[in-house]
Amino acid sequence: MKRTSTYFPKPGEVAENWKVVDATGQTLGRLARDIAVSLQGKDKPSYTPHTMTGDFVVVVNASRVRTTGRKTTQKYYYRHSGYVGNLKSTRLREMLESKPERVIELAVKGMLPRNHMGRQMLRRLKVYAGPQHPHDSQVGQVN
Repeated sequence: MKRTSTYFPKPGEVAENWKVVDATGQTLGRLARDIAVSLQGKDKPSYTPHTMTGDFVVVVNASRVRTTGRKTTQKYYYRHSGYVGNLKSTRLREMLESKPERVIELAVKGMLPRNHMGRQMLRRLKVYAGPQHPHDSQVGQVN
């Protein structure tokens, strides 16, 4: 009886592609889901949970992302310095005006695994508020 084994791609065997995603008019959560799937490599047939099989993702026009309902006034982002009484809160509307890149980064971060691999995946995400980005030489396909 012939025994077949499952093939697991090694880190050097996986092709590292670059994708450009235009955030203009896209809903924040759905955009973050699609980016998280690409970063994890779950859109590829060679997906392996313990190997980096995902692509680099460049997001442009982050300032034009759309939200549904009343999230711009009701959704808050919190950060704490570690000192007593230093909990800072920022509305989504204010965050979109000052740091629109951070809104997408935080949404994608929440959808990635909370371990070393998730942190590596997040480093492959490049977000820019406008249409220009410095990764023209790496980018091969546009979605």
